[in-house]
Amino acid sequence: MFTRLTRHSTEAVCAALLPPEAGGPSPATAADDLDRYLGLLPPLVAAGIRAGLVGIDLATLATTRRSMGRLDADDRVRVLERIAAVRPELAMAMDGLKTVVLLSHGAARSTEEMHRRAVRFDAARPDAEMDITSSMDEMSGAGRDGGRGGRRGGGGGAGPPRPGGGLDVIVLEEGRRWKVDDFRHGHPIERFAGLYRDGGTTVALGRPPVVLPIGRAVGGTTVVNSGTCYRPPVEVQQRWRDDHGLALADPEALAPYLDEVESTLRVAPVPSSVMGRNGELLLAAAANERWASHPIPRNAPDCVGSCQCAIGCPRNAKFGVHLNALPQACKAGARIISHARVTEVLHHAGRATGVAVRRPDGSMLEVHAATVVVAAGAAETPALLWRSSLGDHPRVGDNLSLHPALGLAGRFPEPVVAWEGVLQSAAVDELHREHGILIEATATPPGMGSMVLPGYGRELVDRLADADHVAVFGAMIADEPSGRVIGRRTGRPLMRYDLSTRDSGRLVRALGAMGRLLFAAGAEEVLTGLPRPTLGAHRRRTGRHTRGSRSIEAARCRVPSDRHCERRFRRPALTGRRTGPPPRHRRCVGGGRNGPTQLSRGESAGVDHGLALAIADEIVAAGR
Repeated sequence: MFTRLTRHSTEAVCAALLPPEAGGPSPATAADDLDRYLGLLPPLVAAGIRAGLVGIDLATLATTRRSMGRLDADDRVRVLERIAAVRPELAMAMDGLKTVVLLSHGAARSTEEMHRRAVRFDAARPDAEMDITSSMDEMSGAGRDGGRGGRRGGGGGAGPPRPGGGLDVIVLEEGRRWKVDDFRHGHPIERFAGLYRDGGTTVALGRPPVVLPIGRAVGGTTVVNSGTCYRPPVEVQQRWRDDHGLALADPEALAPYLDEVESTLRVAPVPSSVMGRNGELLLAAAANERWASHPIPRNAPDCVGSCQCAIGCPRNAKFGVHLNALPQACKAGARIISHARVTEVLHHAGRATGVAVRRPDGSMLEVHAATVVVAAGAAETPALLWRSSLGDHPRVGDNLSLHPALGLAGRFPEPVVAWEGVLQSAAVDELHREHGILIEATATPPGMGSMVLPGYGRELVDRLADADHVAVFGAMIADEPSGRVIGRRTGRPLMRYDLSTRDSGRLVRALGAMGRLLFAAGAEEVLTGLPRPTLGAHRRRTGRHTRGSRSIEAARCRVPSDRHCERRFRRPALTGRRTGPPPRHRRCVGGGRNGPTQLSRGESAGVDHGLALAIADEIVAAGR
């Protein structure tokens, strides 16, 4: 009975969002697409989404005395709008349900196009040779004499062991290895759900909730980010050194490591030949406004603009650590264990002795090592320490920064086709130094970014039909550490994050700046998602609708979940050392950082990978 009710409600809500009377898909088709995605999510997450769909149907019955499926298209839209208007939390929940429906249907609708774009060029390079063993095939007690390793994120990584270090290394990865054929031929929604923790549904709770798309694969988040590679600003390095005592961040000491990282990752600005119209519009708008701008530096030397970075490059063109640092580490003697979720750091008498690992079938594995390097990221590190009885410091889990981001769409009279080109291609840093705001041209794989479009019903279907005329600019901010990881008693990470008043003001300023740029680029209207959903082509109206809206933006700010460059998380890995036996409701998206404070830009591969190399040298030196 409950299964029939769930299916009925799913079809009804899909029909309300994308009415077949207006040219949308059949409710059964849209429901099938959604069921496919939900089947790939953690059971509790999928159950929550299904419960939300049933709740909408029951609320419709309670208020109209008719189920959602018995209403006409216009009445269904009115019901959705009434539910969203009750309170901001319901509006956010409605927005989340809309997102998963549009994501699953858009991915299914664009499968053929994505496959065509994926195979139109041969792979730039073969899959790298690596020594990888699944935890299912590993015997408990396996270990090495010593070494280091980690979970990579943000274009960098834990880095390879240093040549001649004389240390043995094991790297533990929770995810599996993905190969280029998986990206060339796999279904888009299966790639999306498989490459991200919780199928891409991880959220930091708060006002607003912040979506945290955290990569889960051998190679970590570098497999799914856009490849953006900024060096950490010198002033940030100096602050880490002087205010936080991180001697490794001294600019002169760190510079050789950053040089090495950029050489390894083959970092270079996006060439104009693959930038795409989305990036060209941003650069043209910045030139019109006389604002500083530039092509984004990326670690994608062979990119042809397939715009599928977020679900794995189908050419192996993006030079993530699964194609450089990890193969280098394996060549130097390291070994990788995949499908390995670290549940506890084992220790005795004040010394690490290894880790306990949960296999996919629930059985446990112990890996012995005398030195354990935890590179688990902002979310997982505190929980791992708590589970290991190592998190007694009162500040563990505090000071969480996510550099939240949001996006703004503009409709242009001529086709933009934002998904033809680089996913994140150009940036405007006019507001970067003074206000901590970086604006970028951003896109998504075909069909997977439609959640940025406003409205329900006929309006939404019309917007989808016109999606190739839409350009999207995104903005991120260098935020204050206003969040924390909680879950000390359970050992399961749960994040709470509330925008500070200052940061919510930054996001409002960013909205105004992006609207100004979109109009300067020639947009006919800007799709803000604010209560008045569109703005006419007069730039001063952008300021009028954003000034004084701080409370709205702080409570109901969001960004499309395709905002991939903000992923900044690392997960557990371990090694040992030779000492003994082994705003309308714009949803925000963000990522954590691995340094003592937040950076002022997006993915800074240098600080992740560069600091890791410096730490590796210290571990090697300590073992001699």
